[in-house]
Amino acid sequence: MGRVVHISDTAFLIAGLRAGENDRAQPLFRDPLARKLAGDFGKKAPSTKGLIDLAWSVAIRTVIIDDLIERALANGVDTILNLGAGLDTRPYRMELPASLRWIEVDFPAVIDFKNERLADDQPNCRVERFKLDLTERASRRELFTEINKGANKILVITECVIPYLAEADVAELADDLRRIDQVGFWIIESRPHNLKSALGDQHRFLFNPTNWFGFFADHGWQPEEVRYMSIEAKRLGRPSPQAPSNVLWRRLKRRFVSTSRREQKDGVAYVLLSPGPR
Repeated sequence: MGRVVHISDTAFLIAGLRAGENDRAQPLFRDPLARKLAGDFGKKAPSTKGLIDLAWSVAIRTVIIDDLIERALANGVDTILNLGAGLDTRPYRMELPASLRWIEVDFPAVIDFKNERLADDQPNCRVERFKLDLTERASRRELFTEINKGANKILVITECVIPYLAEADVAELADDLRRIDQVGFWIIESRPHNLKSALGDQHRFLFNPTNWFGFFADHGWQPEEVRYMSIEAKRLGRPSPQAPSNVLWRRLKRRFVSTSRREQKDGVAYVLLSPGPR
């Protein structure tokens, strides 16, 4: 597979892993456009342990986020704001209301590439794309204000974006989103303290709070639903590809630590947040 150099390169890697899901005998989802977007990253199946683990993670989190989006739509969301959208194709592969406004934000190079590759493909809802570095706060707040004017209820998605932002940047983003009065939900991942990236130290996680839920509570966000990946994987019949050396330790751990406590302490989860009183 290709080599990840810049953090935006992960968009191609993730698209390649989604493309690989199409080739499985029993795929958890189908993404017909993934290989078209992935380029060299979509030509080979993952072979290293890190990429095998990442492919599993991408498959499980895709299903979880799809489910959370459907729940948000059922609760009146008419606008979806996907920050750091990368090469996500949900507006094309999911069954969505034609009236839904789907807004994608990412680096200029990613947006230009995506516009070019998908020029002949028709999304299932209204899609708009904006070129923006999410750490440019003034431009970001201006965009949020404009989007808010035309929305009744907004769902924000930051799929695997927050871990790569500094804690101060995450705090500012959480505050800025909470100030937008039409934002009703935010999908975000919860990760254990000091968890390492499967892509290596050059892509280490910058956002590393000791109390994830406490951090967002301090900025006015509360969990509506928490979906732990290990629990979802079991439900979907796709267990984590753990190294054999870890299996015995995990079995012993299960005997002495309750499931709820273990998942809260150690598990990666995807969380549907809602803002507290403004």
